[in-house]
Amino acid sequence: MNLSGKIDFAEVTDVGRVREHNEDAIGSDPAIGLMVLADGMGGYNAGEVASGIAVQIVTELATEAAHREDRADIDPHSGLMRQSIILRDAVYRANKIIFQTAQSQTHCEGMGTTIVACMFYDNKVSIAHVGDSRAYRLRSGQFEQVTLDHSLLQELVDRGFYSAEEAQRSTNRNYVTRALGVEPTVEVEVHEHEVLPDDFYLLCSDGLPDMVEDEDIHLTISTFNASLAVVSQQLVDLANNQGGRDNVSVMVAQVLESFAAKQNLFVKIAKWFR
Repeated sequence: MNLSGKIDFAEVTDVGRVREHNEDAIGSDPAIGLMVLADGMGGYNAGEVASGIAVQIVTELATEAAHREDRADIDPHSGLMRQSIILRDAVYRANKIIFQTAQSQTHCEGMGTTIVACMFYDNKVSIAHVGDSRAYRLRSGQFEQVTLDHSLLQELVDRGFYSAEEAQRSTNRNYVTRALGVEPTVEVEVHEHEVLPDDFYLLCSDGLPDMVEDEDIHLTISTFNASLAVVSQQLVDLANNQGGRDNVSVMVAQVLESFAAKQNLFVKIAKWFR
């Protein structure tokens, strides 16, 4: 299913104002509605290695799988769309390769990366993430975070020690509890959301929300939405103008029109007997 012309995409990654190296990595395939963003960490330049591996593996595997013939839209065991399984399995594979690289290469010891990836299909979006790189959605004027950080701070919010507002002002936001490459296996969180025309989806590394309040992110998208390229650059500029203490990467998608998948004859017949 080619999504060209149905969804508009833009992306920017920037080193920021303080760091010497950009350890973020981004990758996309607009034809299959794929966006992948990773924020690396650990060792001299090793964060770049980890995030680069994550984006490369997930992009390659997701693209390859998406172009295979569809055998079923829904996985019978998990109830997830095939695209969600594709993303989840690609992230699993990336974790394995990053972990093995960290174990075998001295200069990569201790490296890891967060990741957030999304894939659009059949008027839905599958979002997979590990760590504190985020996905947001703007719909009908309502802006909301659709992923929950895998972080110590988020756990404290969940347990009632902090409110969401207090958490946003906290200086201890970057202790992640889950990342790729740290352990041989990792739990990948995957969710699916219905998609409507005029929805905006934003993927970002923590360099954006650490510097820019959600209300200002919302305002920027709403103000400059005539051009996603401008939206992306404006968000990066905002983070840098607030100090740019970290690398910052943003990927933005705007749904232009419906992209319902054509059902094959087998699927149609199967529905008759449900």
